Amino acid sequence: MHEPSTHRSLSMALTTLAAACAALFLAGCASQPGAAGTDRSVAIERTTYGIPHITANDPESLAYGVAYAYAQDNVCMTADQLVTARGQRSSTFGAQTIGLLGRRYIPNAQIDLFMAAHMDDAMLERAWAQTSAETQALARGYVAGYNRFLADNAATLPEACRGKPWVQPMTMAQYRRMAEVVAVQAGIAALADGMLGAQPPAAKAAQAPAADVNLADAAQALRDVGLLDSPLGSNAWAFGKDVTANGSGMLLGNPHFPWSGPNRFYEMHLTIPGQMDVMGVGIGTYPMVSIGFNKDVAWSHTVSTGKRFTFYEVTLVEGDPTTYLVDGKPEKMTARKISAQIPGPDGELQMREHTVWSTRWGPLVVVPRAGLTWNAKTAYALRDANTGNTRMMDAALAFARARSVQDLHKAHANLGLPWVNTLAADRSGQTMYADVSVVPDVDAAQLARCAPSQPAAALRAAAGLVVLNGSRAECDWRRDSASPVPGLIPIGRMPVAFRTDWVHNSNDSFVYTHPGQKFDGISPLVGDASLTRPRTRAGLAEIPEMLSRGKVTLQAIQGQLFENRNFMAQVVVPDLLAACDKAPTAESRDGCAALKGWDRRNNVDARGAHVFREFWRTARNIPGVHRLPFDPAQPVATPAGLKMDDATTAAKVWEALDGAVKAIRTSGYTLDATLGSVQRPAITEEAIALHGGEEFEGVLNNLGRQEPAPINKAGLRIDYGTSYVQTVTFDAKGPVAQAILTYGQSTNPSSPHANDQMREFSAKRWHTLPFHRDDVVKARVGEPLRLVRP
Repeated sequence: MHEPSTHRSLSMALTTLAAACAALFLAGCASQPGAAGTDRSVAIERTTYGIPHITANDPESLAYGVAYAYAQDNVCMTADQLVTARGQRSSTFGAQTIGLLGRRYIPNAQIDLFMAAHMDDAMLERAWAQTSAETQALARGYVAGYNRFLADNAATLPEACRGKPWVQPMTMAQYRRMAEVVAVQAGIAALADGMLGAQPPAAKAAQAPAADVNLADAAQALRDVGLLDSPLGSNAWAFGKDVTANGSGMLLGNPHFPWSGPNRFYEMHLTIPGQMDVMGVGIGTYPMVSIGFNKDVAWSHTVSTGKRFTFYEVTLVEGDPTTYLVDGKPEKMTARKISAQIPGPDGELQMREHTVWSTRWGPLVVVPRAGLTWNAKTAYALRDANTGNTRMMDAALAFARARSVQDLHKAHANLGLPWVNTLAADRSGQTMYADVSVVPDVDAAQLARCAPSQPAAALRAAAGLVVLNGSRAECDWRRDSASPVPGLIPIGRMPVAFRTDWVHNSNDSFVYTHPGQKFDGISPLVGDASLTRPRTRAGLAEIPEMLSRGKVTLQAIQGQLFENRNFMAQVVVPDLLAACDKAPTAESRDGCAALKGWDRRNNVDARGAHVFREFWRTARNIPGVHRLPFDPAQPVATPAGLKMDDATTAAKVWEALDGAVKAIRTSGYTLDATLGSVQRPAITEEAIALHGGEEFEGVLNNLGRQEPAPINKAGLRIDYGTSYVQTVTFDAKGPVAQAILTYGQSTNPSSPHANDQMREFSAKRWHTLPFHRDDVVKARVGEPLRLVRP
């Protein structure tokens, strides 16, 4: 269905009028009182839920306003990030105190040493110099805007950081470092302790034979650092004109990110009159919209299955563990001494020195539980494809200005997106799925040709680790002239699909985009046919069911997500209940009774949902637990059931149910408690009932913990999961968007916008986002803030 010409004409007229009004707003016209009026001016209007609508005449001023607005809501969190960027967490907060580096909490001393080891300020400055003038202006503006906020508000900062010596102005070098952490959090930053732990073997250790590796332990080691079954996840659905009620595109974006720290989202509306008008969310100190929409197209991201690094297994020269062979010729490792100020036992600061070791392939890293050790014969180097990736902002600028899904596709060409898929829908009713993220250019033939030792090769299937033979130069990543970044797969060889029905992704590979979509010639480093997420199965089951009820509307999409079906309960509970007459203990019989009365939904009034969670938390790990194993020909239907006719399996299943009941009662909860009375947020003491479920349960509305933990006396305390959820379509005027930012705009507990939207999330109340000028004016709270950039 094509958009009627009358709608196109009206849309063009409204767009022109909106641009003119925004320009007048900045110029301080009488119809928009209180606006600033110079070329360096920026205006910040707040609407309901504290959403800033930021208007400026140029990118530098726009970012200046973004930084100022973000600091109004989150200055202490940014100041804390800057301590990380400076490599001063130990001297500020203590060496053994845990801090956040990317996706992982590790001791501050390790964070400081990692920053000293990994951050090459000269390299980052050169890389940023290769970005567009607009991206460089955005970075300058953000630094200046944050510093302006500190200068204006030093005496009135929130209690958490008021008067603290660690609250300091931001520098460009620190800004670049924060961006680098975002880029490499799915790679070398996740293995920071492994890089620091890579030291030449002592003589006795070097002579010891290599220990056998338990592949299950290897997989768990990677899970523990977030590199297998990453804690960052998302759902995204895009519907096209063939299935939507209005003939336009519709999008669901539902990222599952942490509820605290620099990966929190922030809602904003950014306008440069005549150049850009985009709304949605960005992450932390990122002055552009990451997930959002403009007048013509809406998009969301999901963390993709692509590999962001490869290991290289290097063969060492006999008797010299710091020299390795490439094509039979010896090469010396590079030893670099780094240092950081670390408090000693007496609390006095000491300069701690450390040596990091590197090869031509990258820094040496050890992961002992995965068998990646440094001994007399071999060592392992990690090459991170996102190191020095400064292309993200240029991609975001192109996204913001896109007019169609085809434009969005072109915006990926610079390979700026570090670790995500994109799903999108436009007003003409087209949809797109694309995984054009940063992936090393290694195909199946090279994987076979460059296979390492058998134990290292086995890590790919068991733990998702790709290890290449580092003793041969030909095992370098391929250089394709079509790629803007040597060694990365270019856009033309990455999976992309345009459809007019639907596409979806829930963090499994491109293979499961749509049952009718086929892809050929894609590198196994991008993804394969394995299906590890129950949410993918849930989406592939629930989307067709929703479509069977009629044409899609935003309300239908919202209802489907918040129906909170527990997919794995639907798969296994029937077999469990059928065997309940054989339950061997009082606790397992009580567990059966609780599950029999549960509707297999994870709504706040559900009784028994917590019983299934604690049961399945353990039972899912029973070897061979399913009656029907996974069949790649039936990815939605399998695995399924419980193998209750096997005595050994059945005994372990009953043991898991028995243990779940005991854990719940020991924690002080009854088996018939409502989920909302058990499941509460961890980031506030306010008793807000939360609906949703864990990743392993297959609830699309995913809620959980960054550090997984069973039920305890505090209940099920949530600090991760559905963080921002947006539904977008288009009418003749432009975008129609409803959304919820689960935790609200502010991390300041005294702010009215700390957790205010969590109450709306609990009640499943959606907020219509004010995008059009008249809607912004109607929803405006207070007077606009006018700033002029120096």
